[in-house]
Amino acid sequence: MDQLLPWATTNIWATIGIFLCFVFSAFVRSGLGFGGAALGLPFMLLIVDSPVELLPIISIQMLLAAIYTTGWQLHQIDWQYLLKSLKILFIPKVIGVMGLILISPNIMALIIYSIILVYAIIYIRGTPAATTQSKTSKAWDALLLILGGYASGVSLVGAPLIVPIFTKNVAKEQLRNTLFVLWFILVFIKLSAFIITDTDLQLIHQFWLLPAAMIGHFIGMQFHHLLQQQDDIQFKRYIGIGLLIVTLIGLSKYL
Repeated sequence: MDQLLPWATTNIWATIGIFLCFVFSAFVRSGLGFGGAALGLPFMLLIVDSPVELLPIISIQMLLAAIYTTGWQLHQIDWQYLLKSLKILFIPKVIGVMGLILISPNIMALIIYSIILVYAIIYIRGTPAATTQSKTSKAWDALLLILGGYASGVSLVGAPLIVPIFTKNVAKEQLRNTLFVLWFILVFIKLSAFIITDTDLQLIHQFWLLPAAMIGHFIGMQFHHLLQQQDDIQFKRYIGIGLLIVTLIGLSKYL
């Protein structure tokens, strides 16, 4: 229990490093509405080499961030599309958490990051394909949501796969808050699995890492306000840049 405590009390540079990682992770999460864990975790793992020790901390912070952010802005949530997507996401999410379907993590990650890369390029270029609503597109959206639900159940790479679909179907003013509610539901399922399997939630470390997340969250809120002032094409370019960075960092672990 409290496996992070030894280095947190004896290695000041490791402590500062993890603190800054959690500031950065929260900034990305509240600024873009996604990517906090995907971008922050690789840097955290340079200091703490066990994701099992970090994921419960991140999960709890994501729940708190979602409650705080959306609790005051329930009108800024696309409830209709959220419920529609959850009908597709729920079963593959549970299957992923339970590990009933075994897919090589490397193959799964490469497929997902390849798809994300395509969407990142589409959004950065601002091509019409980013907003197409054909029947084929809707079937493709459903397939990606299924893959994203499963991936979010077994790892942290599901969010970047889900985001392009929500970006295409949800107004930019409602996108971040709608994603926050979605992350709350998906992370709650994941956290429940941690509790059932008696995984150490590392609650003691929230005393010093939660303030780090709060700092990043409030800075990210200001950044998100600036993003919302951009037109739709420019807004999606920023989303595309975020997806591209997530993809490149993710691919660097496998190539």
